[in-house]
Amino acid sequence: MKYQNLLGISLTALLAISCSPNQKPIKEEINLMIKAEQVAEHKGQPVFHYVLDNGTMQVEMSNYGGLISKIITPDKNGKLENITLTLDSVAEYLTKPNPFFGATAGRVANRIADAKFTLDGTTYELAKTNGDNHLHGGVEGFNKKVWTPETYSNDSVVGVKMTYISPDGEEGYPGTLTTTLWMELTANNTLRIRFESKTDKKTILNLTNHTYFNLGGIKRDVLDHEFQFWADAYTPVDDELIPTGEVKDVTGTPFDFRTPKILGDQIEANAGGFDHNMVMKMEKSDEMKHFVRVRHAESGRVMDMYSDNMGVQFYTGNFISNFAGADGKTYDKHWGFCLESQNWPDAINHDNFPSPILNPGEKYVHTIEYRFSVEK
Repeated sequence: MKYQNLLGISLTALLAISCSPNQKPIKEEINLMIKAEQVAEHKGQPVFHYVLDNGTMQVEMSNYGGLISKIITPDKNGKLENITLTLDSVAEYLTKPNPFFGATAGRVANRIADAKFTLDGTTYELAKTNGDNHLHGGVEGFNKKVWTPETYSNDSVVGVKMTYISPDGEEGYPGTLTTTLWMELTANNTLRIRFESKTDKKTILNLTNHTYFNLGGIKRDVLDHEFQFWADAYTPVDDELIPTGEVKDVTGTPFDFRTPKILGDQIEANAGGFDHNMVMKMEKSDEMKHFVRVRHAESGRVMDMYSDNMGVQFYTGNFISNFAGADGKTYDKHWGFCLESQNWPDAINHDNFPSPILNPGEKYVHTIEYRFSVEK
């Protein structure tokens, strides 16, 4: 089946995404378009590959795993390159194991200690998928589900709305959980991801997207990237990367990115890499907070991340080794970084952490924005 142009919308928009005098809009005229192709079938359900295009950048995604497979952006010279770790095709994701490239992680992203938790006196046993611990929703988490898709647009965005209904008891979690995921590209070069969920039984929930970024265009590692986090604290972890329960001030530690720091320098100071929750808020709120700015001086690419959640898992690809990625490239340690907006890890097992509990009648809402621009 060839590509079908499902939506084609042209508009002219002045992009006001500059955040400094040296930072400029990438382009002024935008052509919003969605293309779709059925590329596989999984358990009797069609799997689609989507391309969202605003005339300046493209985002490729799929309803398999709520997956972002590519983000193609220009550098300071206008050269378009993919900036995410990925496989050669969406169909490969059905058969080739990978470290959650671009996937929606859930029901509970990150780790749950000892693969179990207790709600109202009942202990729920989960799959041990990371040593003795539970990681990213289990053996077949949301990253391996086919979501029901629907394309949409308005005068400034194009996107795909996806829905997945997780039955009571799936992967050990209580409650029938209905989740809707919107992934959209705006006219001003923002990739926006929004989750909404509801349950019919008390449960726990922590959703995120697990894209690996490399603003240099996947030529080498990301140690030359510059990071700034608006985080005053982080949650230390034990040898199994489970939070200890402490919330620690970043002052005087390698986790202090409150002023811009080159990643390689901080990784050297932190003995090998980051896989930690940076504390962005101490209390829940609807505020879309500026979490992180990442700059790559050589290409000129800049990515600003905003979210309404409590934390962001900063992962620097520590466990990637000799992985056969897309376009004949071999991904290795630190070839990508993840900024996983989420509640704090293992929160159900720490009374001093923000609660991950979702009750019937409540609505879980989580929005993430990745805003792309270039600097000369």
